[in-house]
Amino acid sequence: MVNRMDRILEPELMDEVEQGIAYAQADFSGPNIQFLNLFAEKFPDFSGNGKVLDLGCGPADILVRFVQRYPGCQCVGIDGAEAMLAPGREVVIRKNLSSSIDLRCQCLPITGNEQKFQVIFSNSLLHHLHQPEILWQTITHCGEPDTLVLIMDLFRPQSKKEARRIVETYAGDEPEILQTDFYNSLLASFRVSEVREQLRQAGLVLDCEQVSDRHLAVWGKLE
Repeated sequence: MVNRMDRILEPELMDEVEQGIAYAQADFSGPNIQFLNLFAEKFPDFSGNGKVLDLGCGPADILVRFVQRYPGCQCVGIDGAEAMLAPGREVVIRKNLSSSIDLRCQCLPITGNEQKFQVIFSNSLLHHLHQPEILWQTITHCGEPDTLVLIMDLFRPQSKKEARRIVETYAGDEPEILQTDFYNSLLASFRVSEVREQLRQAGLVLDCEQVSDRHLAVWGKLE
């Protein structure tokens, strides 16, 4: 069946204090571990060292888990909402990871920064962006030849009914604020074909495939 539901934009920033608290308290260990396992699968030869950039890091759960798995890395996480970063800052301090993780409140695109990263990843940022090209511009600007890239995001279901079914299946027991955000995010997400076209226009030779019943992923090395 052809997916014909048009994209419905949602706010780019999740800057409500209640959202930050809800996301920090929610259990995203399943999808976050899936993300890390996908990274290990796509880049089995990763040395475990280098500078890492997490775009749209939120409460930094993935970065914390990444550093625990790859302790030789120096990581920078950026997010445009301090409300999302605040709980992550507390976790980084509590786990004594301040020397490995630097969290910054910053919006895309990143320009004028000469720092280059050997790994760039992002989980669930793309669907928030009203202009998705700024993600690919930032990756190009902050990367270098052979930088490892992994972007995972939701993909848009065929209908609002299907979106509600996905929310009920995977977040039916979560607080209402998380269920509402999840539903809106599904409606705001892209199709695989749309992301492939974004990559083509950005001049990025990266793979893009569906990796679960609700996620797509983009991965590869910058040329």
